[in-house]
Amino acid sequence: MENNIRNIRKNMKLSQEELANKCGVTRQTINAIENNKYDPTLTLAFKLSIHLNTQIENLFFYKEE
Repeated sequence: MENNIRNIRKNMKLSQEELANKCGVTRQTINAIENNKYDPTLTLAFKLSIHLNTQIENLFFYKEE
């Protein structure tokens, strides 16, 4: 699954650390998600959408392999 988190986060002028703190995870977790190395739990996906002020559909894109 791919995502648009980095672009939205940068447009909001948030660092990975700031977003991680708001979501209750580590900066490394945010980095792994942004680099498509980790798919977040549904709970974390909702937290990301809340703190990035957008809908989940705007954050994540499914691509068939």
